[in-house]
Amino acid sequence: MQLLALGVNHKTASVAVREQITFTPENLPSALAELVHHSDAKEAAILSTCNRTELYCGCMPGREEIIIEWLRQYHHIEPKTLKSCLYTHPDQLAVRHLLRVASGLDSMILGEPQILGQIKTAYHYALEAGTVGRILGRLFQHTFYVAKQIRTDTAIGTSPVSIAFAAVSLAKQIFGNLEATTAFLIGAGETIELAARHLFTNGIGRIIVANRSLEKAHQLASQFNGYAIPLAEMPKHLPEADIVISSTASQLPILGKGAVERALRIRKRRPIFMVDIAVPRDIEPEVGELQDIYLYNVDDLQEVVQESLQSRQEAAKQAEEIIDAQVENFMEWIRAQNAIPIICAVRDQANQLCKDALEKARRRMASGDDPNEILAILAHNLTNKLLHIPSRQLRTLSATGDKTALEAALKIFDINHFKV
Repeated sequence: MQLLALGVNHKTASVAVREQITFTPENLPSALAELVHHSDAKEAAILSTCNRTELYCGCMPGREEIIIEWLRQYHHIEPKTLKSCLYTHPDQLAVRHLLRVASGLDSMILGEPQILGQIKTAYHYALEAGTVGRILGRLFQHTFYVAKQIRTDTAIGTSPVSIAFAAVSLAKQIFGNLEATTAFLIGAGETIELAARHLFTNGIGRIIVANRSLEKAHQLASQFNGYAIPLAEMPKHLPEADIVISSTASQLPILGKGAVERALRIRKRRPIFMVDIAVPRDIEPEVGELQDIYLYNVDDLQEVVQESLQSRQEAAKQAEEIIDAQVENFMEWIRAQNAIPIICAVRDQANQLCKDALEKARRRMASGDDPNEILAILAHNLTNKLLHIPSRQLRTLSATGDKTALEAALKIFDINHFKV
C-alpha cells in the first residue's frame, strides 16, 4: 500500500482559493466516508485549517489522480485552478511532510504550536469515521511523538509567535498603549482564545466576545474580565470596537460593509483595526476599501511576524535533523510490514507440521508406547520436517552459485560463526 499526502497551503494558494477547499467539522465525517468509497483509498484523514487543506491516504499505487479528481469534484473547483496550487507527496515524502507540518516547520509562523492540536483533531475525526487503519494509525502516533520530541529538544517554541500573537503585535504598532482600547473578538475557538490571552497580557482596556453560542462566549470572556454577546448583537456593539479579530467556522461572511459603515459613522470616523483570521473569510473583503478601516487577513500577517522568527531559525535546523532520522525510522517500520504475510505463511506451515506430528504422537501414546521414546521421535521428526524444505532450497541455491541468497539465509537463521 502506498502512502499519499496531497493538498494546498498558504505557500501555494491564496486565501480566495483556500477558502474554496475547506472542510467544516460538520461535513468531515461524510467527506471521509465519500473519499474512501469513491477513490478506493483504504485509509484516509483530512486536515483542514485556515492555512491548509490536506488529504492523507493509504491507497494502492496509481490512485493519485482519482483522489485528486474526488477533491476537485467535491469542492467544484476548476481543474486548472486546483492543478496550479496542488502538491502531492508519496510514501517517504508524505511522512516527511506530515512531520514538518506537525512540528510547525511548514507553517506561516515558523514553529507555531496550534497546528499539532489541529492534526490531533483531524486524526480523531478520521478515527470516529473508521477511515484510519494500521498504516495511518501508526503514522499519526509517530507524528505526535516526533512533534513532542522537537518541542522538548529544540527551542522551536520559545518565542510566543502565532497568528494571534501577530495580530496583537500589529495592534500594538497601530495603537501603542492598548489600555484605552476595546477589542471585539468574533468566535470562541482556540485562535480567538489565544488572541484574548495576548490582548489581556498586553493590558487591553476591554474585551467583547461575540459567538453563535452565548454560553461559549461567556466562558471565554469571563477568563479575561470581558463581556459576552450573541452574534445577532454585533451591529449594536461594533461601534465600541477599536480592534476587531474574527475567527469562526462560518462558510459565509458574518460582518459586511454596511454594518462597518454604520459603526464608523457612530464612531465619528475613529479608525478600526480589523484582522480576519478565518478561512473562508468572516469579513467581506470590500470592508478594506473603507476609509479609517485597517483590514488584514491571514496572508497579510506573514510580514508582521518576520522579526519574531530569527530565534527559531537555528532550532528549525535541529528539528530538520530529528525529522530526517524519524522519517527513516518510520520507513523501516513500513518496509518491515512487507514481511508480515511471509512470516504468517511460514508460521502457518510450521503450525500444520507441528499439528500433524503431535497427532501421531498422541496415537502412539494411546497405544501404550514408551513416552520417552515417543517424545524423542516427536522431536526428531519435527526437526526434520521443519528443516526439510529450507535444507533442500539451500542445496539448490548453493548448486546455482547464488551467494547472495546463502548470505541471506545466514541472516534469517542468525548464524554468525559461518561465512559463505
